[in-house]
Formats: sequence, C-alpha cells, structure tokens
Amino acid sequence: MHEDNSSATPLICLIRTGVLLLSLLSTTITHTQGGARTCRERTLEAQGQQRCTMLAVCLDLEVVLIPEIWINVAERTGIEALRRTTRDESDYGRLMSYRIGILDQNDIKIEDIISTIDSMEPMDGALGFLQSLESRWPTLILSDTFSQFAKPMMAKLGHPTLLCHTLVIDDSGRIADWEIRYEDHKRKTVESLLEMNYHVITAGDSYNDTTMLSTASAGILFRPPDNVAEEFPQFPVARDYEELTAAIESAASDLGEYWN
Repeated sequence: MHEDNSSATPLICLIRTGVLLLSLLSTTITHTQGGARTCRERTLEAQGQQRCTMLAVCLDLEVVLIPEIWINVAERTGIEALRRTTRDESDYGRLMSYRIGILDQNDIKIEDIISTIDSMEPMDGALGFLQSLESRWPTLILSDTFSQFAKPMMAKLGHPTLLCHTLVIDDSGRIADWEIRYEDHKRKTVESLLEMNYHVITAGDSYNDTTMLSTASAGILFRPPDNVAEEFPQFPVARDYEELTAAIESAASDLGEYWN
C-alpha cells in the first residue's frame, strides 16, 4: 500500500529550518562572545600601558612664586607696620583687620597698592619652575591674596590657575573689607582633590600653608622663616627651585607617580 507523505514534508522542512537557525544563532553568539573577550583584553592591555596621571601639585603664591606684596607696599610707602605677614601672624583675620586699619590711617587706596604690584616681577626662576610643573602635572596656586592684587602678577606667570579671595572696595577706592572664598580654603581644596582620587603634593612657606601641607599626600616648606620651620619640623625644607623640584619629584616617586 502506498503511503502519502505530503503532510509530513512541511513538518520536516520546518524542523530542518529550525535546526539551521539554532546552529547559526549558536555560531553568532560564540563569535560575539569571543569578540567581546578580545575587545576587553585589548582595553585592559591599553590601560596597563597608558596609566592615567593621578597627581596634582598645589603651591602657595607669595614667596613661592612672587615676592611678598605687603612687604613691597611697606617699602614703597615707608610704613614699616605693613611688613607684618602670615610668616609672623597665624590668625589671618586679625592680620587683615590690622592691615586695613593702617591703610585707613595713611589714606592708602587700592590704586596705590596695584601700582606697587605692577612694578613687581616674579621670583627669579619662578616662571620656568612653574611651567615645568604644569607640563607634567595639574598645578594649582592656592593663595590668601586677593583677586585684585593677583591679576597683574598672573599675566607675568603665564595665567596659571589661581584660587584666592576678594577685596571689598568702596567708591573712593578704599579697601573696606575682604571676602573669604572659603574658610581654610587651601586645606579644603587639597581635601577635595584627595576625594577625587588624586595624590596631592603641596609647597608653601607660612603659617597659613601648614594645614594644606598637613592634609596633602606630601607637604614641603619652601624658604620658610625660622619660626615656621622650627614649629613644623615634620616637613622637609627646600631653599631654592632646584631643591623644591627635587623634593616634589622624590615625593611623586614615593607615591608611585612617574613623569616623562
């Protein structure tokens, strides 16, 4: 008796088509997974060869890169009382109140101080030192000076990044007050960089630098007065840019940071 297979033929074809599709899908998945693994391996290899820079350097401004502004004002005006700086006084608010009182007594206005600053130049070797740092690591200048004072000097230093405070000037040009950007802003900036997974190396000379030096991964005193160096013996001391560069490089190496 002859069997009619006409009804089975479509079913067989459907089964064969399904098997073929499953085979193709399995091959595609295998190739895709293999490609993903290869891509991941290439990414990890690239990360191993190109390590991201994780170091930032923070510098004080006065004494480290430029002369003391208030000492220059004292010399130009002949007012010896204005020679008092953060190297002598640890309370910045008390120091600024003292300075403004002397300015008022002698009718010294903002234009008188800016004129003095315009005549100043960066410390010998400061520009080359700063440019060398900036070519290797993010470099910030953290200062308790004021934006009105700093502007003329920043042009002479190649316009580096500066974080500082602001003066309140009345219509007559009198310095009436000052606005602190953030209390102990040097320390706070270093803390923020550390929270961003940076190592931080800092350098400064005065009492108002010591909290950022203490907070940083490494702190260095640069040309400090004897009283500051004696009170903070835990910090290495550098006396010129060659010594400061060597101290920064040594600290960077200790932190596992390298440069070209």
